[in-house]
Amino acid sequence: MERLTRATAQAAAVPEDLDDEDVAKAFGVVELPLHIRWMSDRRERARVYEQVLREGNEDDVRWFVRVDELIDLWDELVLPRHVRQAWGEWVERHRGLSLSC
Repeated sequence: MERLTRATAQAAAVPEDLDDEDVAKAFGVVELPLHIRWMSDRRERARVYEQVLREGNEDDVRWFVRVDELIDLWDELVLPRHVRQAWGEWVERHRGLSLSC
């Protein structure tokens, strides 16, 4: 049985409309809320995506996550099983891609 921690107890925020082109996205230099940090290189972006996917609410996810970047970083992300599963299902439903969970 998976031990419940704050990271596993919090439901993953997976907004259905994330891939909607009308949803505004962060771009360039951004100021993140205190509960999320921003970094610039690929490895740092992966850490940011991990934080947003684990800790962010749906508005945070809509603002900071770009689906193509998420897919590109997927194999580098360290995420709780329930977050990987939720996002894997979303990507399969919306993009028709199967990601490793």
